[in-house]
Amino acid sequence: MKFYAVARGRKTGIFTSWPEAERQVKGFAGARFKSFKTEQDALAFLADPCDTTYRSSTKDIDCTPKKKKSGGHQPANYEYPENAVMVYTDGGAIGNPGPGGYGVVFETGETFSGGFNLTTNNRMELLAVIVALEALEGETRPICLHSDSRYVVNGITKNWAKAWKSRGWKKSDGKPAMNPDLWQRLLDLLPGLDIRFIWVKGHAGNPLNEACDHLANSTARMPGLPDDTGYLKNYPPASGK
Repeated sequence: MKFYAVARGRKTGIFTSWPEAERQVKGFAGARFKSFKTEQDALAFLADPCDTTYRSSTKDIDCTPKKKKSGGHQPANYEYPENAVMVYTDGGAIGNPGPGGYGVVFETGETFSGGFNLTTNNRMELLAVIVALEALEGETRPICLHSDSRYVVNGITKNWAKAWKSRGWKKSDGKPAMNPDLWQRLLDLLPGLDIRFIWVKGHAGNPLNEACDHLANSTARMPGLPDDTGYLKNYPPASGK
């Protein structure tokens, strides 16, 4: 199997069939794409299409250094700190609840993924962030974590999660807050880290967000996924299902 990485095209991301990838780049001015034998190499290309490792067979890539406020894959008009660790996360579930997966992609090309046979979109979005921060334990540089989940980003930046915890994992209307097990894990990881949670629009042509989405979706479709014990404990399925 080959993996076709499209860094610039009608739709960006990783494709496993050439006809599908070709539809994204054929006739698209300045398309950036390349085929790889491994998914890891394809993800690394998406992270940095100007890496000299890949340029010999990649056309029409303008790699002239440009002065800009944010990295090439980052939201516009965001002032990034110097020497920041850039990481993207995504998660989803087929059917919601249903089989689900998460993906984590660092700008350096390092990736993480996993999934469960029954879970929810929000749990996978949260777990992606948790896995990313666990990999960054002890990091002293600024961390810029990008997610297309407003639930996750607002839960931290607007202090929703801390408020839910202070009320015994209840919302302001007295109803139970969802996913307290994962929110607690996330809150426990934050002390000591210089971290910024940044919302990005999903499915908008951002290569690293698309790469996360690919990891999450492909993992959700894998056979033999384990149980999400936290989900089953808090939200057991109806009898007979």
